[in-house]
Amino acid sequence: MIHPSIAIFDVGHVLFEWDPRFLFEKLIADPDELDWFLSNVVTKDWHFEADAGRPLATMLEERIAQFPDHEALIRAYAQRWNETVPGPVPGSHDLVRALHDRAVPLYAITNFGHEFWAGFRPEQPIFDLFEDILVSGTEKMMKPDAAIYALAIKRFDVDPAQCLFIDDRIENVRGAEAAGMHGHVFQDAETLQAELERTALL
Repeated sequence: MIHPSIAIFDVGHVLFEWDPRFLFEKLIADPDELDWFLSNVVTKDWHFEADAGRPLATMLEERIAQFPDHEALIRAYAQRWNETVPGPVPGSHDLVRALHDRAVPLYAITNFGHEFWAGFRPEQPIFDLFEDILVSGTEKMMKPDAAIYALAIKRFDVDPAQCLFIDDRIENVRGAEAAGMHGHVFQDAETLQAELERTALL
């Protein structure tokens, strides 16, 4: 087996926890109302439109037109989005630092809205350790589409056979493997550490 020498990470649920509930439980006191709001107004499927590259301003105006009584909450999603991220996935940042200390080149491919990333990235110094990060909302292509892996290979200027791609969604890992990378379906930092040691990255 050819061991990988490059690590490519996903961001959400691999490096950072994320859920809109973390924000809106601060803003909606009634549990039933909160569940309804997250199931019907600010849904994850609606959020994923930003990951695909739709302008946030367009998304907000369309949603407000559909749910005018919830305008303030919908706008809060854009204004306070960073509060949907409660913090790092336990142990993941330690592994990133350990890889960096071993001079392993670090990259990321993330399904992430362009505007959300612009507000989130400056707050997180862990990303300073990465050589490059491909953001789906900026490129207007998402994992697991083959095009985003092809773009990453070209832009990062890497041999896919030398890359270990780490993502919590199996379909995204399969997409990376189809592009010639090694893949690891993320469950937790302990399991990832074992894989990094098995592949001699750590």
